[in-house]
Amino acid sequence: MFDVEEIMRNVPHRYPFLLIDRVVEFSANESVTTLKNITVNEAQFQGHFPGKPIFPGVYIIENMAQSSAFMLTKSAGEGVDDKKVYFLGKVAKVSFLKPVVPGDQLITTITVEKIIGPSAMVKAKSKVGDKTVAKGELMFGMGPA
Repeated sequence: MFDVEEIMRNVPHRYPFLLIDRVVEFSANESVTTLKNITVNEAQFQGHFPGKPIFPGVYIIENMAQSSAFMLTKSAGEGVDDKKVYFLGKVAKVSFLKPVVPGDQLITTITVEKIIGPSAMVKAKSKVGDKTVAKGELMFGMGPA
């Protein structure tokens, strides 16, 4: 649905920390589903863990946050050029249920729970295939870049 160029218009992160490859579904102010290809040549696998590469949990949370920020920014009709960004304010009830490894496609779905002015609360679920690998709740606030 949206490629990496559109993602970069709506999320301030850049290589090597942009953790979304494609937006596959989008519904303004409601939900977004993103895709991240996990490849062995990513820098974090040099140290996490040598001989047993596992995609770090904090990167999964960051993928959830970037996916949320894309949806919120795109829904508001503002982009990174407008000098407003959604900042992660709270992470709650996060569970990691299965390791994510090179070769996996991380599919993350964000669903809006509540939007109050410049703040938002969302539920996030990340899957590999039909298996949920992580889930949790995130809260955001919008501010100047």
